[in-house]
Amino acid sequence: MSITVEQVEHVARLAKLQLSTEEKEAYTRQLSDILAYVEKLDELDTENVEPLSHVMDVTNAFRKDAAGESLAREKALENAPKSDGEFFIVPKVIK
Repeated sequence: MSITVEQVEHVARLAKLQLSTEEKEAYTRQLSDILAYVEKLDELDTENVEPLSHVMDVTNAFRKDAAGESLAREKALENAPKSDGEFFIVPKVIK
């Protein structure tokens, strides 16, 4: 499968990108090369391969959730750029 310049232009329009003619040709070539490489995976025999969620055999090391000692408020606010002694003061980010 290969990518056409029209497909690159369509994706560029969706992404609101303005591409030069050279960029369109380069992206067309690069994306076609990527798809050709991925098509090589179709040649692999995966008949007896189990599906994986992770390539390494990793297991989570869970620990018991236990309440511990909290950090004192004064200590937590000690290095805050702004505070009122009880809370952090941060710029408003929601209108």
